Amino acid sequence: MAPSSSVISKLKVQLKLSISRLRMVQQKDTAIAKQQRRQMAHLLEVGKDESARIRVENIIRSDITTELLEILELYCELLLARIGLLEAKECDPGLEEPIKSIIYAAPRTDVKELQQARQLLVEKYGKEFALEAIENSDGKVAERVLRKLKVEPPDSELVTLYLREIARSYGVDWPRGERKQNEGNDEDNDDPSGGEAEKTLEEPLTTEELTKATPPRDLGPKSPVSIAPPSPSTDNLNPRVKLPGPPELKPGAKMTGLKKQTPTTQAQSDPKENGGDDLKNRVDGKIPDVDELARRFAALKR
Repeated sequence: MAPSSSVISKLKVQLKLSISRLRMVQQKDTAIAKQQRRQMAHLLEVGKDESARIRVENIIRSDITTELLEILELYCELLLARIGLLEAKECDPGLEEPIKSIIYAAPRTDVKELQQARQLLVEKYGKEFALEAIENSDGKVAERVLRKLKVEPPDSELVTLYLREIARSYGVDWPRGERKQNEGNDEDNDDPSGGEAEKTLEEPLTTEELTKATPPRDLGPKSPVSIAPPSPSTDNLNPRVKLPGPPELKPGAKMTGLKKQTPTTQAQSDPKENGGDDLKNRVDGKIPDVDELARRFAALKR
């Protein structure tokens, strides 16, 4: 048996190739199914209903196969994302379903890259593990994979639904007369009163009801800045948006020095220290005489 690291490196490459190949096959099948739908619409239009019912089963089978390839593509992406868990000797319980589903379904597809990835998985986990996946003895293969791989004719109801959808998409009147009948019912529903207009006007709201009414939230100009709330995560189940507040300004050393000098300057220019008479004269609005001016001048010289 090859070393585990060598198998894992090869498996990683094959998973990437399988994903690309599965996508290409899905696109190709979708394009072919679109052409087949156009052919079914033509058969319905010319009245070959029985031929359309038989051929539409190929479209149904193609859609089921496309859905199966999409499931296998998702499983390959899962294994590629958790490639580190494949290095263990035993299969991780979380990867048991995708691994066994790939081992079970890969031989039933035409994707060679996926089949090579299946061989590497069998080589990694052994024949007993692969036998359990092939026989699905432990029921680990995904149920939707088992349903897509069932070989059985589609129900007649499903066939009819497919034909109805194809006819509606391409504008074909099928079943015959149903489209005209639906249009007639629509016209009857548009004028239920038989041509007589019914006036059902609502009473206008009173002033009190208008004052009690709450204005809509989207009324008025909207802010050009919008903040989307964060999505919940395992770490924070109820996230909230916290907007930053205004920055807190701290005074520097220069501003602190100015604050200390300000009381002294105010004390020197305070009119109370220069005499209560000056304040009284300013308040009373009287003009001082010559003696008072001389006294003030002498006080300023000091």
